[in-house]
Order: sequence, then structure tokens, then C-alpha cells
Amino acid sequence: MSGGIHMKKIGFIGTGIMGSAMAGHLLNAGYEVSVYNRTKAKADSLLQKGAVWCNTPGQCAKGQDVIISIVGYPKDVEEIYLGKNGVLDNASEGAYLIDMTTSSPQLAQKIYRMAKDKGIFALDAPVTGGDSGAQNASLSILVGGDTDAFTAVKPLLLKMGTNIVYEGTAGAGQKTKACNQIAIAGALAGACEALSYAKAAGLDVQKVFDAISQGAAGSFQMSHVAVNALKGNYQPGFMLKHFIKDMKIGVQAGDSCGLNMPILKQVLQQAENLAAKGLEQEGTQCLIKYYQDNF
Repeated sequence: MSGGIHMKKIGFIGTGIMGSAMAGHLLNAGYEVSVYNRTKAKADSLLQKGAVWCNTPGQCAKGQDVIISIVGYPKDVEEIYLGKNGVLDNASEGAYLIDMTTSSPQLAQKIYRMAKDKGIFALDAPVTGGDSGAQNASLSILVGGDTDAFTAVKPLLLKMGTNIVYEGTAGAGQKTKACNQIAIAGALAGACEALSYAKAAGLDVQKVFDAISQGAAGSFQMSHVAVNALKGNYQPGFMLKHFIKDMKIGVQAGDSCGLNMPILKQVLQQAENLAAKGLEQEGTQCLIKYYQDNF
């Protein structure tokens, strides 16, 4: 296998808030980047920087050394990779496929097997760190697949993140991301519950936050997410609808192992309740509204 320094041509599929920033780092690093997105306008900033537009995922995959994707849902991943005129039908033998979407471990394993049959190297590499991590190239990237494929693309991944971890065989990256979202669910709900109780008990909520966020109860979710609700800011760093998708993947992953996860299921139910009220495009901190409605 060739090392990362010999990979020059990259097809990048999915140029939303995350993908646009990530592809931008690759352009800035000197890679030749071709892009595809369902809404072309979302790729305009990349095209102005020299990226090449492609009309289909297949066109974006053809002749590339590496094809990277970061899209919305597992169904989008399946369509892009396995659909008509998709990535697997057009990628060259020896190419590397890196799906960075938070998706299904089972789908990642399916893509890996089908790619391997064609002499193509597939990795599942979901990310954590949100919009700011994408913009600052400080993402954590959780990788599943063959170790030699991981070694080959790691220099490229380091253009987009700082914490690049090989998690194991195909699907292991997605399973690790499920662990991440399972942990977030409990931490976010706990922070929202605590702050809602502080308000209901007649305390100065800001003072409570200042006190407990610096101690054993402190967490990233409290200090960087739930805190926004105190300011009435529900702009998304991470949309509730995407968190719901991630939690559903976590529930399915647990079910596949025969594991019941009551906390995750409870937070998922709460989030779906809020989504049904039209809040699905708000940030995940809007979970606090569930507790405000029920205290």
C-alpha cells in the first residue's frame, strides 16, 4: 500500500457545516479535492478555493485515491456507496474509502466486505468534536477497518483531526462512536435535570452552575452545551434531530449485543417528544425544555 503522502486526489462527499470545513483543510494542505453534495450551493466556498464539482457520488469517486464521506443518516451512506452510480461502482481498485458519518456498524461492515471483494480498502471513521472541531481541525476520529489501511490514510486524517484512534476491525469506529453518544445522553440529561431543579427550587441558576460545573459534577456537556440554555441560546452546535439519529443507532447497537440501556432509551424518548413539538433543528441543549415542561 502507498503511504498517505502519495495520496493526492480526494473525492469528498457531503459539504455541510462539518464536511465543508474538513474538505477545506484538505484543500489548504495541497490535496486535489473533488466534491459532491446534494445541494450544490453548500459547496460554493470550496469551489471558490479550487475544488472541482461533481454531479454524482459516482463521478466524485471515479479516479480518486481516497473517497471521504460525511452525510446525514445511514440511509444516505447506503445510497452513496451502494446505490446506482454510487461509490463502489466507480472507485478504482486500490482506492481508500473513509466514511466519517455517524452510521450503523452493520452497514460499515457490509461496505467493508463489498469493497474488499473489489480490491478497495474501506474504513469507518466517525468523528467527535462538533462544528468547532471541524473548523479547527481538532476532531477526534474513531477508525475501524484494516490496520494497514489505517496506517496508509492516517497522515490525511491528521489534516482534519488531532486525536486519531484505531479502534479495531470494520465497524469498530462506529461502535466506538455509539459509546460516545450513549455517554453524552446521560451526561446531558443529568446536567439539564440539575439546572432545572435549581430553577424549580428557587436558586440562582447561574450561581449553581458556577459552583457545580467546577467540581465532580462538571462535564463537557454541562460547561459547553447545557450552559447555553441558561442564556436562552438554542442555536445548534449539534442538532437535536441528529442526536436522535445517533441515539437510535446506540439503541440498535445495544440490542444487537442483548444489552438493555434504559438511560439511553429514556433520553431518546425525551428528545423525540421535543422533536414532535417542532424543536428538532434546535441544539441538543433544548433537552432542558423537557424538564422545564415536566417539573
